[in-house]
Amino acid sequence: MANKFGIIPLGEWSKVQVSPFVISGPCSAEGEEQVFNTVREIVKHAGGKVHLLRAGIWKPRTRPNSFEGVGEIGLPWIKAAGNEAGLPVTVEVANPEHVEAALKNKIDVLWIGARTTVSPFAVQEIADSLKGVDVPVLIKNPINPDLELWIGAVERFYQSGIKKLAVIHRGFSSYEKTIYRNPPMWEIPIELRRRFPEIPIIVDPSHMGGTRDLIYTLSQQAMDMGFDGLMIESHINPDKAWSDAKQQVTPERLGEILSSLIVRHPTVTQNGLQPLDDLRARIDRIDDYILELLGERMGISEKIGEVKKENQLAIHQSERWAQIVKRALEKGKTGGLTEEFILKLFQQIHNESIRHQSSIMDIP
Repeated sequence: MANKFGIIPLGEWSKVQVSPFVISGPCSAEGEEQVFNTVREIVKHAGGKVHLLRAGIWKPRTRPNSFEGVGEIGLPWIKAAGNEAGLPVTVEVANPEHVEAALKNKIDVLWIGARTTVSPFAVQEIADSLKGVDVPVLIKNPINPDLELWIGAVERFYQSGIKKLAVIHRGFSSYEKTIYRNPPMWEIPIELRRRFPEIPIIVDPSHMGGTRDLIYTLSQQAMDMGFDGLMIESHINPDKAWSDAKQQVTPERLGEILSSLIVRHPTVTQNGLQPLDDLRARIDRIDDYILELLGERMGISEKIGEVKKENQLAIHQSERWAQIVKRALEKGKTGGLTEEFILKLFQQIHNESIRHQSSIMDIP
């Protein structure tokens, strides 16, 4: 039965009631033998733990002259391999022509890649091509950290009549160098879940980490936060893969990762947990106190704004701001807070203070 928003729950359309829901297969279909051998090894080492097979048929690459997929010829390979394994299959589609070819070959589930999600025009064209079609669609987050763009893509498919929907969190591009290929920025899918708790969220640790060494850690983090599933790339011979070799694991390693995961309960049972309830009540009281203190602080900021206005002083006082940051960093360290957190927190407080003072000084 569909929920109040009309999206059919993952467990109903996938027929999988266990957690996590796992999608796996090679980054790219390179040849019929490679696809079949990979799928057979996945069944051998991770049978029962993988619920949907994947393979890239069309590969949107960052630069030309890279391997861009075998194209439509690969669709029968993944479908036949899925039939042999008794598992449904999914491929990425980037335009209506891809959709037509995939449906003609009876592909069970379609997914929209990050480079497509970033374009509302492309998303709308694909959504329009699926009107009247009953097929599940998985939507990866856009490359850039734009939650509204991600939600907008979900809405476009929903308005086209697709009710079997889920999203895939594969991290976001960042100019800054980190250990990740695409930093997780967990706060974005967490906010998506807060606003739309009915949308299943599947995490893609392969694209997030960019290296196979990070896949287990990222997968466990996804489980720790109560997300619904994982998309992990697996190849019969990862080091020889034609695309994204560093982020693929062997089927044997895939089985080890899935067997090692600790799956957390996404919600508290209806009977509740008294210790947890007590701790949450304490958190609520502290949050209330924090908000009251911030409100009091902004009231003081407005009075400071009046003094600055009377004395023709600039709103931002660099020396004073440096003192605040230095004091906050020293104080925060005693409470076990990271420097990054303290800086982000006080920057937001400072921005809000400037807004209040600007209203006093009649600055639009």
